[in-house]
Amino acid sequence: MSDNTDVTGPAARDFSPAEHAELALLLEVAGTPKPGNVDREHDLPDLRFEHFLAGSVGSRRGLQAAEDGAPVGEAFERGVAGMSQQDGGNTQFGCLLLLVPLVTAASAVEAGLTPGDVTAVVEATTVDDAANFYRAFEHVDVAVGDPPEDAPALDVRRGSGAIPTLQNRGTTLYDVMELSAERDGNAREWTGGFRRTFDAAESILDDDGPILDRAARTFLDLLADEPDTLVATQHGSEVAAEVSRLAGDARGDPEEVARLADALVAEGLNPGTTADITAAALFVALERGVAV
Repeated sequence: MSDNTDVTGPAARDFSPAEHAELALLLEVAGTPKPGNVDREHDLPDLRFEHFLAGSVGSRRGLQAAEDGAPVGEAFERGVAGMSQQDGGNTQFGCLLLLVPLVTAASAVEAGLTPGDVTAVVEATTVDDAANFYRAFEHVDVAVGDPPEDAPALDVRRGSGAIPTLQNRGTTLYDVMELSAERDGNAREWTGGFRRTFDAAESILDDDGPILDRAARTFLDLLADEPDTLVATQHGSEVAAEVSRLAGDARGDPEEVARLADALVAEGLNPGTTADITAAALFVALERGVAV
């Protein structure tokens, strides 16, 4: 690994956006400790570190499609299909939901990716993008909450079975994210200008030390600052709030962070949405020239 001096200008773009996105996936899972998540020191019973490495590589076909100008939904579905070609199941569905529009946006600008750039991309998504998003759920099992009471026909667990409803209603992928934003942190990024993603990227850039340590610290900060919506979906909002409190209490104490990491894995509490945003933040930081 290189020294910690950040670079700007042409050297920051030696890697393409798709390559930066693949690298962000690899860096995210390699950062440790990330309480409750798979990392290079923690596996889950049926989901291991090597599954995430393989999922990162498999995702590349969709990330490259996004860089090449494919529609967001098509690139996302292709990325999930590639990611699923390992034995662990769902490794990076949520990461790809954030990374694909970021790659699309980054590919359209010379440098200096902004929240406005990616907001323009997601707001321009179509009904076809929404249809491909629903098809992606047929590749892997994804933990999701119940749909809004007024939209049972748009339950993502229906997969392609929901596409006629999308088409009849003219529901775009951005519309789908708006329906989910109250309950899902990744959807909230889409509809909120990727606020947490860009804030966390600035934290990574302002930090020092090896990039994997920065990634782990950023994960903990994100978890402490806002309850994880995957934990809330799987275990309830009170549990999610308690996990955030514990993360806040552990900040600055490596031994406490390590104990929390072991405890959350043992209890099956997985702040996966926080990991998704960490991966997206790593991508933005890489695009802005963080040295690796």
